[in-house]
Amino acid sequence: MNTHYFSASKRLGLALAACGALASCQTALPTFMSQTPVAVGKNAPLTESEKQGWRYADLVRDSLPGLSARKAWAQSEKLSAPDEVVVGVLDSGIDLKHPALASVLWVNSDEIPDNGVDDDQNGYIDDVHGYNFLGDSYNERVEVTRIAALGLGDDSLIAQAKAEIASERPKALQDKERYSSILTAVQEADQAFKAASGKTTYTEQDLDDFGSDQIMLVPKIQLLKQMISFVGSVDAALTELNGTVKYFGDKADFQLNPDFDGRVVVGDDPYNIEDLGYGNGNPQFQAPDESHGTHVASIVAGVENNLAPGVRGIAPNAKIMSLRAVPNGDEYDKDIALGIRYAVDNGARIVNMSFGKSYSPKAEWVYEAIRYAAEKNVLLIHAAGNEGEDLDDPKHPNFPNDQINNGPEIADNVLRVGALAPSVGPDMVAEFSNIGKINVDVFAPGDEIYAAMPDNQYAYQGGTSMAAPAVAGVAALVWGHYPQLTAGTLKKILMYSGTSVDLTVNHPARQEGAPFNALSRTGKIVNAAQALALAELVTQKKFNLKRYEKKHVAKR
Repeated sequence: MNTHYFSASKRLGLALAACGALASCQTALPTFMSQTPVAVGKNAPLTESEKQGWRYADLVRDSLPGLSARKAWAQSEKLSAPDEVVVGVLDSGIDLKHPALASVLWVNSDEIPDNGVDDDQNGYIDDVHGYNFLGDSYNERVEVTRIAALGLGDDSLIAQAKAEIASERPKALQDKERYSSILTAVQEADQAFKAASGKTTYTEQDLDDFGSDQIMLVPKIQLLKQMISFVGSVDAALTELNGTVKYFGDKADFQLNPDFDGRVVVGDDPYNIEDLGYGNGNPQFQAPDESHGTHVASIVAGVENNLAPGVRGIAPNAKIMSLRAVPNGDEYDKDIALGIRYAVDNGARIVNMSFGKSYSPKAEWVYEAIRYAAEKNVLLIHAAGNEGEDLDDPKHPNFPNDQINNGPEIADNVLRVGALAPSVGPDMVAEFSNIGKINVDVFAPGDEIYAAMPDNQYAYQGGTSMAAPAVAGVAALVWGHYPQLTAGTLKKILMYSGTSVDLTVNHPARQEGAPFNALSRTGKIVNAAQALALAELVTQKKFNLKRYEKKHVAKR
């Protein structure tokens, strides 16, 4: 479940050398694949504009580890108009009315809205912009809780799950109570100072200047000053505390609660892949805090508007297919498998999957869907996860994946993405990002990402959930210009055209430094401009990917 948000970036050589004989072109590496640029971090704090748009930046020109999106857009404008590419966002519900998204939604023209009829006979009623596999449900248990409660799997797995719940749920209850007490204390202190000072807003200086003979007010003022020192303002502290209380409350009351069953309102058997016909055709977000899908979708293809000038999706040629399948808890394997198949069967060429979990009792259903997507030439982009773990360690599985026990890939169409922070230096890899020389393919901007939120809002969120759609956007942009590429070839282009960085960074899973290129399969940052350039070379048969792999890429 990658729905947790983490709050807290000189142009590369892209000249394509003129090729003589075809054979020489196939063996020569483009400049951007044969050189490692010198990466220098910014000395000054980011301006608000830089912070909001750091994912578009170019590493050398801007000293931020972005996607070189602005450069790619300039290249794109010199090419023929790109084809439309449908991107399935398999996620929570999306704000379909948001000004960043309303005009870029996929439309099923064969379906008549809201008539209760499956007009196109695809098995889904009223699926105009996608489908809602969750129906009216929102809160849900995590998979380990369902395993313990429903007795899924063998005796050993069930015992392990019960032990985990017995350990983790009391901690969540304790944390919920602890942060609730802190929240109450800050609220009371805030109200008391406002009443005593007559101020409706105040600063740390106001607290320092306030003289009071009320001895009971002194510790309250100290508490408020402490909150300001932590996060900059009391209002920000209250916002974070409310979010923290909800986070632990949701864990204790729903996600780790064996007696809670969020699926009952859906009406299907989620462990029977043949039990179909559930859900509905409205993939709109359902709850006030169901913001994840909206944020993700706008990173792919959001339209710039006056609510957030300068903020846009990576792929202006993409259309968003909304697939509501990720609850406030762990997703079901059944919903993911059917969601992938729905996207494939209804015209999506890319599916973004910003979610994950540690247990997958019906993983084979998802593996079959991945293979089906590969057969139909559909690319799947998956977030690596936010636990700060090494996914190559068998003790830290993350599903869905595209291999079993670090073995060979089951298909060639899955790309897994780790997250970067807006910094060039030791902190470049986001502290929460999972890593893996086998299980993570590339990195992309994922921390402190400014994008759309429900109800016409924008906000910063962070996670590998934000890195994956950035890459999905790059994939859509490239595929729009080079539609003849296969999904497997496009995956390789995204991987091999990325930016290499010779840096020692903080290893998220260990308290030590590590070479950046040791944390993923390629050791690269996805680069949109270079991906376009390599796609051109491959399409024109001036670069041979198989020959490059044989010479430069170690086999898994």
